[in-house]
Amino acid sequence: MKVGIDSYCYHRLFGEVYPGQNKPDKTLSFEDFMMKIGDMGIEGVSLESCFIPRFDQAYLQGIRAQLDGMGMDRVYAWGHPDGLEGGKNERAFDEMMEHIEYASQIGADVMRVVGSSLLFRFEPHAPQLEKLSHMFSEATNLAKAYGVKLAVENHIDYNSDEILQLVTNVNSPYFGVNFDSGNFLRVLDDPIQAMEKLAPHVFATHIKDLLPVRGVPVNEWYFFSCVPTGHGLIQNEKLAQILKSHNYQGFLAVEIDFLHPDYTNQEEQVVKESIKALKTMVQNLEEWKSNSILA
Repeated sequence: MKVGIDSYCYHRLFGEVYPGQNKPDKTLSFEDFMMKIGDMGIEGVSLESCFIPRFDQAYLQGIRAQLDGMGMDRVYAWGHPDGLEGGKNERAFDEMMEHIEYASQIGADVMRVVGSSLLFRFEPHAPQLEKLSHMFSEATNLAKAYGVKLAVENHIDYNSDEILQLVTNVNSPYFGVNFDSGNFLRVLDDPIQAMEKLAPHVFATHIKDLLPVRGVPVNEWYFFSCVPTGHGLIQNEKLAQILKSHNYQGFLAVEIDFLHPDYTNQEEQVVKESIKALKTMVQNLEEWKSNSILA
């Protein structure tokens, strides 16, 4: 099992600064990021389309050449922040369809997609899921033609039963899940139970670890904020073990969004610690598998 990162770890440095966060002393261009990942000791990267500056064929093929040169596995991530807005945004649907070709051009065989977001979390879910099932079914037909699998992410909107409903409704080997360990906790769905349901359908991951923040209202999405992997509430090693038992072929992608106050402005350090923790976790899983076989 490989270890990687999602480019959203550096959203603040890319210029997306949340209310309550400090503006960075330095910024990061997409080109700077592409140079950085070559020295991080990772084997995979999920590239958020919102931070890619251009989508002309020459530029995308340049990204592909860089990733190929580094031997880097990759996921193309579309949909930040609100995706298809619960099925209400036809313009976003057209954009998603267009980006399937972009995913293919950078050599990604998995594209993360987003059906909704926390903005629509408290609206009725049944009509959303019905509409999204039709949208994703149509999109999956196009994705299949490009050899790209679509992976829907819980974006602090749906629980694991609802994500499974989408997968069941679309009913295609080209449609599955981008499993975000932190976002399930944020909708109060146990990540372990969620993985037990969804593991056969997982094409990609976002590995977060979270701790509650004192003084933040419980109904704020960042009540659970990001800390280095292994320092929070989420049993990511158990999640990885479940994935491995289902022959998961993707990589474990570190993702951080709203940093816990104990780690304010420390994206670089949190990412570094998380990569190290995941590499140790993967090594432990290999030893566990070897011991299981020997036993």
